[in-house]
Amino acid sequence: MTKIQPVRGTRDFIGDFARCIEFIQNTAFSNARLFGFERIDTPIFESTGVFKRAVGDTSDIVGKEMYTFLDRGGEEITLRPEGTAPVVRALISNGLTQQLPLKYCYYGPMFRYERPQRGRYRQLHQFGVEYFGVDNPLADVEVLALAKQILDSFEISANLHLNTIGDIESRNSYRIALVEYFSKYRNDLSSDSQQRLDKNPMRILDSKDTNDQRIAADAPKISDYLTTFAQQFFEKVRNGLEVLNITYTLDPTLVRGLDYYTHTAFEFKTTELGAQDAIGGGGRYDGLVQHMGGPAIPAVGWGMGVDRIALLLENRNFKKPAPVAIIVIGDFFEQALTLAKFLREQKIICEIIYKTNPGKAFKEADKMNASLVVILGDDEIATNTVKIKNLSLPMDHPDKERSVNITDLIGILNAR
Repeated sequence: MTKIQPVRGTRDFIGDFARCIEFIQNTAFSNARLFGFERIDTPIFESTGVFKRAVGDTSDIVGKEMYTFLDRGGEEITLRPEGTAPVVRALISNGLTQQLPLKYCYYGPMFRYERPQRGRYRQLHQFGVEYFGVDNPLADVEVLALAKQILDSFEISANLHLNTIGDIESRNSYRIALVEYFSKYRNDLSSDSQQRLDKNPMRILDSKDTNDQRIAADAPKISDYLTTFAQQFFEKVRNGLEVLNITYTLDPTLVRGLDYYTHTAFEFKTTELGAQDAIGGGGRYDGLVQHMGGPAIPAVGWGMGVDRIALLLENRNFKKPAPVAIIVIGDFFEQALTLAKFLREQKIICEIIYKTNPGKAFKEADKMNASLVVILGDDEIATNTVKIKNLSLPMDHPDKERSVNITDLIGILNAR
């Protein structure tokens, strides 16, 4: 019989790795709360139109990577490939656009059909934030400061790459310049970029094709086409980062190629993951809410790759906390249940060992790396006591084994 395997590009979260992911989630959410962000959870699938409108037909995500299918009712459904579009949809469909400003954070699986490799999965996981209703450039600084604080909490060294893609007027001028430049190389561009040239030439700058990248290296830069307003907006972002001592690298090739993205674009990159160097990125998208059917609302946000962060933390200690093991000598398992309930109410991690052979029970306590063993037997039940055995102490140590009153047990365990 063929052994059942996980679907290619997916994996199970088990043991130390599951605890690492839990640590990443908890750390990210706790930091986001300090900035006033509230958790939001959206469905893992949406109507396909949500992503086509938000991400764009010219993107690789829509063109090549989405998991799309017809449900039993004939509706076209897509497993979410990214987190921003569902949050914008939720903002509109729940009538929240009159309650601005709003700050949301989220964690969950995303789905993209692409070639699996280290740091890249078909079911990936992201933590993200979205800040709606503030057009001040210092809102961009705040979300960047949050991302930096989260990465610092993980003790991850990442370089912030920063750019501006200007306002609509800047982008319109820049589009004309890009079309003029890339048209000279149309036949040398990849087939995808030839299509982008007609629909959205800025996306050529983000191409993964090496020949496209070579051609794009000498393309016009957005900085030469910025309006005065766009220049001032970006200057305020840079000044805010400098006030907070957040260092960055100006990266003129960093773009958000869709028409409703404006002004700030950024990525956090690391040198520790090889080719998959980006661990988070985002930008300002002042036109997206309106493009998806809501009112004109300014917004800025980012997404962070949890799978890649986990790779950077893989050498950390995420061992299971050592429990207190309860060993029963005799037929006192019901009393053990009561004792375990008492300990857990005091936030003490404990496990009952259901082996009746004492030797095997102690071997299991060793296997689970128990910090202490609490023994219930005839004498203990009769005297309302328990016997405590510290497995880490040598046999001749005076505190290796002792009997204590149950009422004193919590204080002794907490003093470990």
